Amino acid sequence: MIKDSEIKAEVSPFAMREGEIKTFDGKDAYVSMNQIVHKINIGHITDIHFAILEIVNDFEFITSRQIYQLLELKGIDPQTQDKLNNKLESLVKSKILTRYYFTSDEGKGVYRIYCLEKMGKYLLNSKEIECKWQQSDNTKPVAMIKKRLVGNQILIAYKKKVKAFDSYTIKPVINAKQSGKTFKTNGGVKLTKANKSIDFIFEVVRREDDWQKKLVDKMKLYKDFYENYVMGDSGYSSMPQLIIVGEDEKHLAEIFKEIVTSQVEISKISLLFTTDLRQNADDLSQSLIQFKLDENTNKYKVENVNLKLLEG
Repeated sequence: MIKDSEIKAEVSPFAMREGEIKTFDGKDAYVSMNQIVHKINIGHITDIHFAILEIVNDFEFITSRQIYQLLELKGIDPQTQDKLNNKLESLVKSKILTRYYFTSDEGKGVYRIYCLEKMGKYLLNSKEIECKWQQSDNTKPVAMIKKRLVGNQILIAYKKKVKAFDSYTIKPVINAKQSGKTFKTNGGVKLTKANKSIDFIFEVVRREDDWQKKLVDKMKLYKDFYENYVMGDSGYSSMPQLIIVGEDEKHLAEIFKEIVTSQVEISKISLLFTTDLRQNADDLSQSLIQFKLDENTNKYKVENVNLKLLEG
């Protein structure tokens, strides 16, 4: 598999594209549970297929490349991307998984997205693995799916590349106390060094319709959480660091401007920012930026944040 650092993309594959829609690429044919049990009995569906199924269940929407990386991180050898794709194809044909791709004015997307089908839920339940999937989950819009894919990419990058990595949470739940609302972020990691830990939580922003309003509404919830935080809130023993993930550098400036002009800055923390493609570096210690006010010009400027904690 090509290394992250060898990817030469100038635009994130998870950026929004004009007129983008989600297109079904699964199977419509009827498949019975008896047929699936037969495939298990004759060895056509094996332990690695179940490992794939558990990964898809955990992450909800995921690409084949991300599945490959997560299998490797679990100590399972997928051998090659082609062999993994063959296994995914067999799961799709059996309606254990289903598959989509994105279509836009620019044409078809270059990757496929996998998610559960009802037969997959039955198999997970048979192994007493918790599965909250329901068919309506697969109707989620493009922007929501892409946010999940970006979250996946970040969690995988931190697990692979950061020596201080401790654990990840796929969809951390945050409690905004004053509004009485709970909400989810797009991923969280715990980093531990010298017996001291810090949590990062990631908010992924896409250039979807009305993204500015959605950003401001979400930042109001974060502001509620941070400015009323006491030790132990939402399961955090200390205040987590919020990192906002944009599509590209220009998008980060647009996001920051929206936060400032809408007066939803958070006084208790320094906001950090990153982009999708910054996760491709071998070393993530310089993957974050912040916007600092220059007292001489009274304008904000971008500064790289060098965090040794993120070294490999």
